[in-house]
Amino acid sequence: MKLVHKITLGNVLGIISIILISAFYYHEFDLVLAKLRFVEIADSLNASFLSMRLSEKNYFLYKDPSELSSIKNELKESHLTVESLSPDIIKAIGEQNWQNLKLYLNKYEQEIDELGEHNQTAPDIQLNVRESGRKLRLFSENMISLETKTINEILLASKKTLLAFFCFIIFTAITSSYLFFSKIFKNLNRIEKTANAISAGNFMKMEGKIPDNELGSVMKAINTMCEELETRHEQLIQSKKLESLGILTSGVAHELGNPLNNISMVAQTYLELFDRICNKDKIEYMNTVLEESERIKKIVQDLLDFSRPKKADFKVADINSVIKNSLKLVQNTLDISGINSRLDLKEDLPAVLIDEDRIREVLVNLLGNAVHAMPSGGSVFIVTRLAENQDNIIIEVTDTGNGISQELISYIFDPFFSTKGAEGTGLGLSISYGIVRRHNGKMDVRSKVGAGTTFVIELPIHRGREDGNERISNHGDR
Repeated sequence: MKLVHKITLGNVLGIISIILISAFYYHEFDLVLAKLRFVEIADSLNASFLSMRLSEKNYFLYKDPSELSSIKNELKESHLTVESLSPDIIKAIGEQNWQNLKLYLNKYEQEIDELGEHNQTAPDIQLNVRESGRKLRLFSENMISLETKTINEILLASKKTLLAFFCFIIFTAITSSYLFFSKIFKNLNRIEKTANAISAGNFMKMEGKIPDNELGSVMKAINTMCEELETRHEQLIQSKKLESLGILTSGVAHELGNPLNNISMVAQTYLELFDRICNKDKIEYMNTVLEESERIKKIVQDLLDFSRPKKADFKVADINSVIKNSLKLVQNTLDISGINSRLDLKEDLPAVLIDEDRIREVLVNLLGNAVHAMPSGGSVFIVTRLAENQDNIIIEVTDTGNGISQELISYIFDPFFSTKGAEGTGLGLSISYGIVRRHNGKMDVRSKVGAGTTFVIELPIHRGREDGNERISNHGDR
């Protein structure tokens, strides 16, 4: 069910509950008001009945005809009250009790009329009058007592019902909110984790069941985006590698030229002196060719390893060795460009758990940037040290180039941002930043125009078994 449908259904059920509760209490309070109104009417009638009984008693004691007239007037007023307020009385006590009230009034009125028509001293007539008056008064008092008790019972029952309704609504609200929002928060948490992973360069898709609602549509879109980003990311990495290979070409050509020249010279000498040299010299010539061939093979293999896309393969490594190997790849380029390289590598640094190829890419990229920043030559310094917190290793790559203005520093790691103009793709530092982040590390830059630039890399030291053969593969990292 869609979220909007669930929310709408919840609101509708809430509104229906409010309407039902309101209707119930409107009926209950309307009944209470009717009964209170009857109590007021009954009190008034009771006062009239009391007055009639007093007049009745005075009539029997003093034989005053005016007392009898007073009784008849009170009866007339009582009849008018009972008839005019019949809807309220019937609503409060029911039609049967209303009929009984009229019956008692009529009976008392008949006895009073008979008392006036016959001998007032007749014992049986006096007895009938008194009995009828007593029954009328008793019925009225009983009805007042009964209705008062009923009002109290209704109010008490309404209080209990209200409390029950309140508890039910609170329980239902808490339960439904937990069931509803817990799923929403769970899915939002999945989306948040995936978004954070994407920002760190890890384009993993959300696994598990995807709900059939608006959040599910977002999650499907994110999964599609992850697939597309992973493909684009691989393409960008490969593009950057090709760009880095272009930077290495001049140095590699020079590096390959030396052993090739040596092989050529040895081969020419070998052919010229073949008949005049001994077998020992011939073997020495061939060993020289073999050594130079192995040297060429190593250079080509290093280039292939650098350019070939591979899944991330983390292993325990010595960062100083990785830096030295990275420097070898660009040393000839640095020499050709008139750039001096200096290393200040702290000894006995703790091991790090890294993908050596990825970290080598970062270092080669930084050294390549240093070459671009120093077209007229200069110096590049690589320093390693242990961080103050003893948990990280610091790598600093510093050049004496043109530097970067403070206005551009905040954009330096953004994709497609480049200070090289048309010569750069703007991907190198962005990719390098992502690689360092995927190693749970940090990358920062300090620069001053005209004084040079320093890139600072922080990598966590390896706290596990310092076993050089230990490897951890992360197939999500490309």
